[in-house]
Amino acid sequence: MKFLVILLLTLQCAMGVHANEATPLADDPVVEQRLITIAEELRCLVCQNESLAGSRADLANDLRREVRGLIKSGKSDPEIREYLVSRYGDFVLYRPPFKPTTWLLWFGPLLLLIGAIWLLLTAIKRNQKQKDLPVLDAAKRAKAQALLQETDSSK
Repeated sequence: MKFLVILLLTLQCAMGVHANEATPLADDPVVEQRLITIAEELRCLVCQNESLAGSRADLANDLRREVRGLIKSGKSDPEIREYLVSRYGDFVLYRPPFKPTTWLLWFGPLLLLIGAIWLLLTAIKRNQKQKDLPVLDAAKRAKAQALLQETDSSK
């Protein structure tokens, strides 16, 4: 029992060794608030479905540091977005601009939905047509088989 207590205490002390240091916030809370506002509209290039503000990837930390530097250098929010788009493309934006190169991003889901509905309706119609076909009982099936054999033997 004594050994177990010592082992648990040792493990608990060792867990603190693996903790990461907290990244310090900017000296200026206004800069930090602006950074969060900008980073919420940007996509993490590593995670891809997470905002730059919420991502903990190393690249996201670097990009936040870079955006913080641009804010401190006096760049406006649109200038910062333009800089990041010129460097990483429209993919970095959560809401890409509406232009011919991004039409597939905007209309792709709608086209997929329309295609799926069309396939579903086609399958339902085909199924209904098969149900409408007359069902032959054994006697009618034998008669049809006999007729087919007669035409084959006459050739």
